[in-house]
Amino acid sequence: MQLGIRLHDTKKLPLEGRIEDVKNLGFKCGHLALGKVIDEFPTTDEAMTPGLAMYVKDVFAKNNVHIAVLGCYLNLADPNEEQLKKTMHRYMAHIRFASWLGCGVVGTETGCPNETYTHVPECHNEESLQLFIKNLRPIVEYAEKMGVVIAIEPVWKHIVCNPKRARQVLDAINSPNLQIILDPVNLLDISNYKNQVAIVDEAIELLGPDVAMVHIKDFKVEDGKMISVGAGLGQMDYTSLIKFMKTRKPYIHATLEDTTPENNIQCKEFIQKLYDEA
Repeated sequence: MQLGIRLHDTKKLPLEGRIEDVKNLGFKCGHLALGKVIDEFPTTDEAMTPGLAMYVKDVFAKNNVHIAVLGCYLNLADPNEEQLKKTMHRYMAHIRFASWLGCGVVGTETGCPNETYTHVPECHNEESLQLFIKNLRPIVEYAEKMGVVIAIEPVWKHIVCNPKRARQVLDAINSPNLQIILDPVNLLDISNYKNQVAIVDEAIELLGPDVAMVHIKDFKVEDGKMISVGAGLGQMDYTSLIKFMKTRKPYIHATLEDTTPENNIQCKEFIQKLYDEA
């Protein structure tokens, strides 16, 4: 396991200072969402040139930190055709940028069938799934041309809400350039969290061969709602995930999420200890 962190959960600094800080904290990789991490220069589609990519690549390389994920978390099921067109363009810009960066994957979640990207019952119907597959297909085809992997992240509140639907997407598109980001907590909801072990085991069984990297966080239940927190601060059972990474995915990128600058070392040490003792 190469343990890293979602970079916008770290201390707010200019890019060079932030990545140096990540190195000093002992992290090996990072999840880079350009607009959430970089303020000092534009990261628009037109700004994502080979030169900018090589500058960013050099910053990470100087600190021996990998870019595990280039995040592009936009709604590929947006019914607004004009907005969807802009979103597709943004994905393709990220895919080109990733090819120059040499990062692990371009990561995305799987959207909702509305303009506000909010959960509605229709997220989980077959029509929404087929719409997502339709819109994802040209993105994956472009990734194939650029030699980049795009990885989807199943999330209970989105269209690809469980391991079975994720398997349907993989099988429908049938490309080695489409893989999975496994975030076990994102598969859970207030309605199913008590079955967390079975749900994570099912995800590993159905998606394991196609998992490119892992997100690690925790959850707790307060006032009848499930909220995400840093690893070790809630009630997540990591047994199956740690075993999966250690036995089947040597040196996999695994990035912490929902930490803060105040607790990221605590969360890092918690997960590293579980991994080392497994």
